[in-house]
Amino acid sequence: MTAWPYGTPQWRGLRNAKLSIQPLCEACLCREVVEPATVVDHILAIAKGGEPFPPLAQLMSMCAPCHNIKTNAVDHPNASGFRRALKGFDVDGNPIADEAWERAGGPPCGDAGPWAFAGREPPACLMAA
Repeated sequence: MTAWPYGTPQWRGLRNAKLSIQPLCEACLCREVVEPATVVDHILAIAKGGEPFPPLAQLMSMCAPCHNIKTNAVDHPNASGFRRALKGFDVDGNPIADEAWERAGGPPCGDAGPWAFAGREPPACLMAA
């Protein structure tokens, strides 16, 4: 059986809503790679204080490899916090994830958006809308 909350109708609806508005992996898009998203990730893990059913802005559409890297680097109980959550660089050569966001208590989300890690502006690849 799937662990709570992932087997609930509420989560399935939230997951479907996120994937319908962002069907591509957000981490890959920052590297100008087009990859279908198959996973919806809590930007701030439930185990680290994130909401089980957060607003869509606090979720990220990801491909399985990017999700696994992020989970192992940040969300896993043994994560050191010294590995980059999202690997790679944007088109301007900037890392797409700031190592400091985990140590800063996670992304603030809310009005600033989920990419406002440690006071940074969202990557240019996510600004086009």
